[in-house]
Amino acid sequence: MDKVNISEKLSLFHDHWNPRIVGELNGQHIKLVKFQGEFVWHSHAEEDEMFLVIKGQFQMEFRDKTVTLSENEFLIVPKGVEHRPVAENEVEVMLFEPCNTLNTGNVVGELTRQKLEIL
Repeated sequence: MDKVNISEKLSLFHDHWNPRIVGELNGQHIKLVKFQGEFVWHSHAEEDEMFLVIKGQFQMEFRDKTVTLSENEFLIVPKGVEHRPVAENEVEVMLFEPCNTLNTGNVVGELTRQKLEIL
């Protein structure tokens, strides 16, 4: 039962689109990630995802709209909904996802992370 300092954990890495696990809660991973640029369009057939902005701003694109998220705001993307995060500048985000969630969902490519580092 150790506390987690989010800023400290975020200072341990500098790459983008590579989530790190910082905790686990009832079958959910708590992850930290940095975004910059465009991610891939994807969906998760069985998992909802929660994106909480720690620092910065990004747009969550959906096929029918775009939602802008700023610091201290979060968005839950329901399972099965196609989406794509886009960040003009670097943004720091906390994710809440079931432990089996693949970062690129139904799409496998160069940004797919099969095994995540635990910080």
